[in-house]
Amino acid sequence: MPWDVRFQQGIHLPQVGWWLDAQRARPRAFVSHAHSDHVAPHREILATRETASLMRLRVGGRRQETVLDYDTPWQSDFGCEVRLYPAGHIFGSAMFHVTAEPGTLLYTGDFKLRPSLAAEPCAAPRADVLIMETTFGLPRYVFPPAEEIERDLVAFCRQALADGVTPVLFAYSLGKTQELLQIVGRAGLPVMLQAQGYKLTRRYAELGMELPSFSLFDERAHAGHVVISPPMPGHNPPLSWIHPKRTAVATGWAMDSGATYRHGCDAAFPLSDHADFPDLLRLVEQVQPRLVFTLHGFAREFAATLRARGVEAWAIGQNNQLELSI
Repeated sequence: MPWDVRFQQGIHLPQVGWWLDAQRARPRAFVSHAHSDHVAPHREILATRETASLMRLRVGGRRQETVLDYDTPWQSDFGCEVRLYPAGHIFGSAMFHVTAEPGTLLYTGDFKLRPSLAAEPCAAPRADVLIMETTFGLPRYVFPPAEEIERDLVAFCRQALADGVTPVLFAYSLGKTQELLQIVGRAGLPVMLQAQGYKLTRRYAELGMELPSFSLFDERAHAGHVVISPPMPGHNPPLSWIHPKRTAVATGWAMDSGATYRHGCDAAFPLSDHADFPDLLRLVEQVQPRLVFTLHGFAREFAATLRARGVEAWAIGQNNQLELSI
């Protein structure tokens, strides 16, 4: 009997009774990480300790939680065994590996193979069927070495401070903010965080991550600090009171031409918490699946790349495709 994989605002595996990263409330769902586009007020969740804790800060209400350590077998109902593996995306992010009558299946969620300063190292097991995210699924997305990106970020901040202006780094409050804090904080630069990033970073520290010192953004005392904030459309308040300032955005989309113009910043650095194109290919090599389903980003293009390499692969979740049996 083949796996039955269905897509409808999240992946559904009816043979084992679980939804994966469902975007609407479901009876039971695996939550790969706590970014807002991967969580919903489910009745029951399966997640790592870190994801469950971060989710409590972001989603109201009460829910039943099954919390798993990495690579720890858990016998779910429907006669299946589930294990979670680190995805390398943000702190506590996980891949979902299930063994059941149809065989083995791995769902990656968002992942990153190159080491991160603010996430556990990715560890992908083998599986018969692979469902993978493909955000940067085109050959042009090859990120520079991490050391180069980090060096350029620190140099940008040091130069701004030397010029008497405040460097402002725009990044998502969960995941990217903490990685930027590690990069510039380890370089000895003082850091202030916008309120939401500050709250989530404190939770990182409570969960056991070692971090450089940081403080809550203070409009009266920000001079001489690196400020990290979520992107603000048009750079309107609350950041308009930072003057003078020099701004940069940290995103994998910085690889595209015109990134600084689109983001309205002085600079753009390709710091991403997703895998680039070579690492997408490398993950498939590690998992060695007989069948691959691609999801998000350039899913159709990456599936075509895999087929050209002799791997059966198909994009799901596009063109109003609601269900696919495999």
